[in-house]
Parts: sequence; C-alpha cells; structure tokens
Amino acid sequence: MSFSKLKLSDPILKAVAEAGYTVPTAIQKQAIPIILSGRDLVAAAQTGTGKTASFVLPILEKFNVERKLRGKRIRALILTPTRELAIQVEANVAKYSKYLNLSSMVMLVVTPFNLTLKIYRQFVGNL
Repeated sequence: MSFSKLKLSDPILKAVAEAGYTVPTAIQKQAIPIILSGRDLVAAAQTGTGKTASFVLPILEKFNVERKLRGKRIRALILTPTRELAIQVEANVAKYSKYLNLSSMVMLVVTPFNLTLKIYRQFVGNL
C-alpha cells in the first residue's frame, strides 16, 4: 500500500516522499483513515513506528482540504510530555507541511511565562 491510497493530497504526498517514506507503517495504515473520517482514536505503538505521522498527516490534510484562512489562530494543539518530544514533533510538522501554506511552532513552558507569551504572540497573536 502507498501513502496515496490513504487519500492524502499531493503537497503532503510530495513532502512525505521527500522525507524518504515509501509505504505507510502498520499504525499509519490504521490510524490515518480513522482520523480523516473524523473519529477519535487512541493508539499505542513502539518507538520508531511512525506514530507522529499517524496523527500529524491527517491533521494537515484536514487543514489543506478546508483551506479556511483564520489569520493567526491556533488550529491544532499537540501536547507532549517532554521538551525533546515537542521539538521532534514540531520538526515533523514542519517537514510534512513543507508545501502547505501553514505555520507551526513549538512552545515550551519551561521558560518564564512572559517570554513564552511574547513568543506565542509573535506566531499566533493575542489571546
């Protein structure tokens, strides 16, 4: 099975191919169609099996299909338990959304709150 069978749009497929992915992993084959259908999903898989792409690709697909311009507003919030994972997830979001007109950022709440708020406002705007 190829990623194109998962009903992802061309810009996402191009970014996925450039990332070196040729076929979806088991978790991706199962999770992406469920998320694209609008259903909730709780999934678990070992490290290195493509879990991040399993939830990020359908999020990006929904944003690409909807194409609603919302200015600087949050459209998705991904919470992670560690700083390292947050940085990794954001790097993947940037990689997969390379050909989409979207912006993303990582926000670490380990910095003083005023600095975090200032960075947030630069990317997203006022609360």
